[in-house]
Amino acid sequence: MSLQKEDVEKIAHLARLGIDEGDIPGYAHELSRILDLVAQLAAADTEEVTPMAHPLDMPQRLREDVVTEENQRERFQAIAPQVENGLYLVPKVIE
Repeated sequence: MSLQKEDVEKIAHLARLGIDEGDIPGYAHELSRILDLVAQLAAADTEEVTPMAHPLDMPQRLREDVVTEENQRERFQAIAPQVENGLYLVPKVIE
């Protein structure tokens, strides 16, 4: 797949990226190569491949469920602009 200048400009606009006019041919080439690779991967026959949840057939190591930090609620709420009954008060944003 070959991307044109207009395609790169549209992608840059959607991604809210500012790009220089001189860089567009390079971006078009690189993005076209990426899309060609994706097409090549999509063409691979995966019919006989069993899906895996994880690439390694190993259980995940879990850490102990213990408290590692002390409760600093009073300290943080002391510097908050508005607090009531242990809750932070914020301006209403939905009317």
